[in-house]
Amino acid sequence: MRPRRTDLYDRRVDHTRVRQAYGTIAPLYIELFGTTGHVHADDLALIGRHLTVRTGPVLDLGCGPGHLTDHLRSLGVDATGIDMVPEFVAHARATHPDCAYRLGSLDDLAVPDHSVAGILAWYSLIHLPPPDLDGVLAEFRRAIVPGGPLVAGIFVGDEVGAFEHKVATAYRWPVDEFSARLRQAGFAEVERLTRLNDAHRPHAAVAAVASGA
Repeated sequence: MRPRRTDLYDRRVDHTRVRQAYGTIAPLYIELFGTTGHVHADDLALIGRHLTVRTGPVLDLGCGPGHLTDHLRSLGVDATGIDMVPEFVAHARATHPDCAYRLGSLDDLAVPDHSVAGILAWYSLIHLPPPDLDGVLAEFRRAIVPGGPLVAGIFVGDEVGAFEHKVATAYRWPVDEFSARLRQAGFAEVERLTRLNDAHRPHAAVAAVASGA
């Protein structure tokens, strides 16, 4: 059996470093990824399919330039975008003035228990070292109503492991292992969409619902 490379990811995420790294490249990131035209139609359909089924507030966590928050709003969803990068939040507010955006972090959503109807975490979990993921998912579960949907985008690999993302170290997950982490946090997977042969890198979207209280 191959030894486990604990040195690769057994550490806490450096929020300051990730925030500064994204802030430095914010204009380029917004140009490359800041509209729904850069999101695959199948992904947009999955997001809409799961995050429009319940009334109430939905959080777009790690919203970046705010385009998916705006997309959810266009579908009639009461969506709020949250990001830790001030440059992204400023752009989102200026570009989508009809939407609500605020600074915040994944591990402290600053909302009451079971007050959120749904959560979108679109590639916003990728910089979390595996030891950090469970705590963030537990915070999601605390905030979301029973039966509320969570939709997450992840990078996919044959095993959990780090790779050098252009902005900051990121992590790949086998989809089954990610689904197991969701289950441990109190979510049940209901749909997955994978593109393992993507020219950029293998990735997946997983939709799950929060278990009963």
